[in-house]
Amino acid sequence: MRAARALVGLDQKKLAALASVSLPTVQRMEASDGVVRATVDTLMKIVDALERAGVELIGDNQPSNAGGRGVRLKERSDNSREIQTK
Repeated sequence: MRAARALVGLDQKKLAALASVSLPTVQRMEASDGVVRATVDTLMKIVDALERAGVELIGDNQPSNAGGRGVRLKERSDNSREIQTK
């Protein structure tokens, strides 16, 4: 989550607001060791907020130069980043 936030310049507070979750929820999720613990609904809100901000989450078995999971910026159209950090 930290890497994804850093790619688009979001702090924890802005991500929480974009995802409609509490700041302590984002902080707890980022402090998790290994697997992030949260409800499916909360995870989906976070993923949706990051994707709307311009992050592409790379899952297992998806094309990636280095292989494995990670994050990268989405290829953007002319107006795809208007939501970014407002």
